[in-house]
Amino acid sequence: GLVIDGRTLSIIFQGGLEEKFLELTRHCRSVLCCRSTPLQKSMVVKLVRRQLKVTTLSIGDGANDVSMIQAADVGIGISGQEGMQAVMASDFAVSRFKHLKKLLLVHGHWCYARLAKMVIYFFYKNVSYVSLLFWYQFFCGFSGTTMIDYWQMIFFNLFFTSLPPLVFGVLDRDVSAETLLGLPELYKNGQ
Repeated sequence: GLVIDGRTLSIIFQGGLEEKFLELTRHCRSVLCCRSTPLQKSMVVKLVRRQLKVTTLSIGDGANDVSMIQAADVGIGISGQEGMQAVMASDFAVSRFKHLKKLLLVHGHWCYARLAKMVIYFFYKNVSYVSLLFWYQFFCGFSGTTMIDYWQMIFFNLFFTSLPPLVFGVLDRDVSAETLLGLPELYKNGQ
């Protein structure tokens, strides 16, 4: 691990040592920036996003973490004694730091699996609808007549195909929460 303070970060950013800093952090399993300013926190996140081209996640619990949370791809705010500024600026909010593990490993896995299935479902829905129109044009001799009334096309998307996404969104859980917490490596399988 690497622990770096704000004074050292200012030397890195002012001296043009960003590349060497990133090279050092690549060999560490975790990097902790302490006693740093809000601007330095956001600059570290932006540097990692820009140079390493990875998805970044920032976690904060106070007003001094707002710029870091907004600079990251995903921001998580922890509500607590320091106020609600971080929660208001974040994408996700938790009440305690201990809930972070469940948010990432359980709800993150379920959300990822649901979104993957929804993309496949929308491809299926659109391909089936377009292929139906394609074959109808052979039947009508490419005259351009409509196969389905306008109100039926609206109801097709509104009623007939809206039930599966709702069911997937509410009920679909491929693995139980206990299993996901016990085996964190299952998160990578979906990717």
